[in-house]
Amino acid sequence: MNKQERLDFEAKTLGYTREEYKKFNANAWKVLLCFSILYCFLYCGRLNLGLAIPYMVEQTSWTTADLGILSAIFFWTYGIGHLFNGRLGEVFGVNRFVIAAVLLSATANVLISFQSSLIIIAILWGFNGYFQSMAWSPGIALLTRWWPGKRRGFANGFADAFSGFGQVACWFAVAISFVIAPNMGWRAAFIFPIIMVVILVVVYGLLVKEKPSDIGLKEYEEEDKEKAKQEAELQEVLKEKGKLYPYIHLFKMWRFDIWLLIAAGASLCRYGLLTWIPTYYNEVFHVDVEAGILGTVLLPLGMAFGTLSVSTITDKFCPTNRLPAVIICAIGAGATVFFFPQVGPGVGASILLFVAGFFVYGIHGVLWAFAADIGGRVFAGTATGILDWAAYMGASIQAIFFGAAIAGGNWNILFVTVGGTCVLVAVLAIIAGLGLNKKTSVNGNGDVSA
Repeated sequence: MNKQERLDFEAKTLGYTREEYKKFNANAWKVLLCFSILYCFLYCGRLNLGLAIPYMVEQTSWTTADLGILSAIFFWTYGIGHLFNGRLGEVFGVNRFVIAAVLLSATANVLISFQSSLIIIAILWGFNGYFQSMAWSPGIALLTRWWPGKRRGFANGFADAFSGFGQVACWFAVAISFVIAPNMGWRAAFIFPIIMVVILVVVYGLLVKEKPSDIGLKEYEEEDKEKAKQEAELQEVLKEKGKLYPYIHLFKMWRFDIWLLIAAGASLCRYGLLTWIPTYYNEVFHVDVEAGILGTVLLPLGMAFGTLSVSTITDKFCPTNRLPAVIICAIGAGATVFFFPQVGPGVGASILLFVAGFFVYGIHGVLWAFAADIGGRVFAGTATGILDWAAYMGASIQAIFFGAAIAGGNWNILFVTVGGTCVLVAVLAIIAGLGLNKKTSVNGNGDVSA
């Protein structure tokens, strides 16, 4: 099949002419790239706290336990915000929510840099958590409107990979901030890293359209007949039951509930490593703050490659049941994390961090592909929001638990807990896969195979 024949084939499967498909495909890529890059830099107003913790402990009277609670507040408000913002974004406009997320989060970060009271910072950081929750779930709803089922894992994994690159960008942005403004101390981490995202949101607002009809095209047709049938059924359910029914529809599926536990466990592992590994380098490997940040940069880099690779692979090999990928990633991550405390600083530790990040965040890429599969264009944002709510409940638990444990110098508990949780995630994925039908059902009986 030559290029033109391939183009005609792709256009026909989506219900477009060749020229319509060219227009659709160009805008689909524009949406994916703009949202991914914007979300990448949005992390600079979120992970900056974890990277600033060593300086905050050094320059204030606050302890790691205090700052662990501060991190937990963000996770609570971020998670609870997702519970609502996925649905609200679908109802009131996904682009409005994404743009508001950036502007409000940037404002909260700048205000924090002027504070000296931990209580006021905690309040502002809590608001920042809610503001940041206005971006991801509506963003997945946006991508689902432009990327059909057969490429859903790739598109969501691509965007999620940029969140991993965003962690790298934040790592460097914060480190550079400490270098260029040493007299500002920890406050520099809340000002300089968020400048780029404010610039990018203007570009995003000018370029990104919410759905094909905004550029004069009809909505694409699903090539997979089962997915097309599922979306039609979901649309009818929404019309009959009302705008809030998606919550009931999803929660009553027992396999979806197990996916919530998988999300919580995977996020506990992800943030347990992201939040505390730089401090581990500082306290155990005895390197300074900047060197600790740069020394652990392969962790988020591995996460970026993991979520893109794993979710894309599921499109090809297990598009109707992505659970095997979760099992493999959980086992790989658990084994790597158990081994990490046995090595010292250097190349070996960096390689292990890359591998651990690859497998841990590979699970997250599958999560969002699953959310898009189960919700379709009807309420993928709602499904994503509920899953992210569960994920950040897990993240909030790790913030408090590890913050208290590390304050006593008990670093082994970090690695044992993260490794053990990975094993638990693998077990949950096995349970969710028992007796799984090959075809997706949306009738609420729990036979969901996405």
